[in-house]
Amino acid sequence: MPRRTATMLASTLMLIALLCAGVFITVPYAEMSPGPTVNTLGNHDGEPVLQINGRKTYPTTGHLNMTTVRVTSADYNMNLVEAVYGWLAHDNKVVPHDTLYPDGKTEQQSTQENAEEFSQSQESAKVAALDQLGIPVTSWVIVSTVVKDSPAEGKLHAGDVIKAVDGTTVKQPDDVAKLVTKHKPGENVVFTIVPAKEQAAAVKANKTATATKKITITTATSDDSGAKRAIVGISAGTDHTFPFTIDIKLADVGGPSAGLMFALGIYDKLTPGDLTGGKFVAGTGTIDDDGKVGPIGGISMKTVGARSKGAKYFLTPAENCAEAAKDTPSGLQLVKVNTIKDAISSLKLINSGKTVDLPKCSTKS
Repeated sequence: MPRRTATMLASTLMLIALLCAGVFITVPYAEMSPGPTVNTLGNHDGEPVLQINGRKTYPTTGHLNMTTVRVTSADYNMNLVEAVYGWLAHDNKVVPHDTLYPDGKTEQQSTQENAEEFSQSQESAKVAALDQLGIPVTSWVIVSTVVKDSPAEGKLHAGDVIKAVDGTTVKQPDDVAKLVTKHKPGENVVFTIVPAKEQAAAVKANKTATATKKITITTATSDDSGAKRAIVGISAGTDHTFPFTIDIKLADVGGPSAGLMFALGIYDKLTPGDLTGGKFVAGTGTIDDDGKVGPIGGISMKTVGARSKGAKYFLTPAENCAEAAKDTPSGLQLVKVNTIKDAISSLKLINSGKTVDLPKCSTKS
């Protein structure tokens, strides 16, 4: 056999061997890729994404698309060949597995957490949109979750309204932790609550729950590595009563990153005129009750997904701007936003054609 032929054969066999080995060698990585993008002003699976009843709505045109990212599951074992392919592919991103699933989080735990964040983002989107319209929303502090085997288990329950801690009125969720941590571990703390069932009945009857209960809980020591502090084992959140019904119909989506686009969709439907001017706008960003827009993960995947569907403008959280600006898809203009008010102002500029005045993202912003 000629030397050249033997060399080529040996090289080919070695390549095949390496590829075969690569298929069986697993690596601690996961993959992100562009996911579906849905127009919050339109329909999804045959029904409107935003359904508003009990309040006049107005016709809308154009797109206000929320964007998503697909990720490999928590228990998926990526092999070396897939990792190399993902690193080379422009539309995919390979990241350490722990980036997506920290602390050994299971697929079920991740799904549950994403569902809770998605639900909370919808509530905050409604509050932020109505606040921009000057429509009042009644809010109160609740028990969001109770940690298993914690001092609060069996005494407090998810949905209980927290009126006061040690007689001090609670106005914000953060107030609860501040008041509990004034104690030393082992001391008693007194919660004044409206039980979840009574609160639900009052809301259904369009009344205010007045009957309260006092619950005494002995604090435990936190598991934090730093200074030991008193805890009872709950997380506090906010619940709301809206003056009319706003339903967001979108299944198989999780996480908080659609909050901004939901809020803008609600705002557009409740205001005369056309917010987008018929333009195709996409975007992302968390939103809180005060309308502040927060950063999200997978921004580069979302801009790629948005542009592939036809978006010309992308509302980008200020804290994601630098990353997004490093590799912006051709034909897509990034628009920097800090708040829902910023986003509304930018949409009005897009509508009027004054795009030169739009706040821009840069690699330094």
